[in-house]
Amino acid sequence: MGVSRPAKIMLGVAAASGLLGLGAALAETAASPLPAAVQRLLDCRSVPADTARLACYDAAVDELGRLIKAGDIVVIDHERVATVKRQAFGFSLPSLSLFDRGEKAAELQQVSGVIASAYRSSEGAWVVELEDGAVWRQTDNEQLARAPRRGSKAEIRKAALGSFFMNIDGQRALRMQRVK
Repeated sequence: MGVSRPAKIMLGVAAASGLLGLGAALAETAASPLPAAVQRLLDCRSVPADTARLACYDAAVDELGRLIKAGDIVVIDHERVATVKRQAFGFSLPSLSLFDRGEKAAELQQVSGVIASAYRSSEGAWVVELEDGAVWRQTDNEQLARAPRRGSKAEIRKAALGSFFMNIDGQRALRMQRVK
C-alpha cells in the first residue's frame, strides 16, 4: 500500500521542521541576518493557504538543498561545534563566536590529549605536540621530574590572563602557549 499525498506532505513538513528549528533558533539568537534561502523557508510559515504554504516550502527546501549541495550554505550540528571548539582550544579567535549561536555560550575550560611527541627547544622550553595536531610551547621555567614521551596523557586548562597550564602524566603543571 502506497503513502497518501497528505501523508507525504506531513512527512516533508516534519523533515523540514528540523531545519526550521535550527533556523528559528538561529533567527532568535543571531546578531547578523540569516541567509536569504533560510529566511525564505522560515517565511513560508506565514502563508495562510495550505496548498500555497506547501508550494512555498517545496520551493524553499529545493533552493536550500541546492545551496547546501553547492557549498554556499553550510549546516553544522552541535557535535561538530564541540569538535571545532576543542581543536581551537588555546587560540584567541573572535570568529569562533559564530559557533555559540543556538545554544548557551559555554566556554571550554579544559581539554585532554595524548602526546605524539615532545622535545626541548634551543631555549630549554618543552614543545609538546598532541595526537590531534595541537602544538604547545612552555612559557615558564618549571621543571618536570619525568620527561614527557609519546603516549603520555596531557591535561590542559585555562589559567589567568589568557594563559594555560598543562599537566603531563599528573606531574606539576607547566605554563604553556598554543603555537599551532
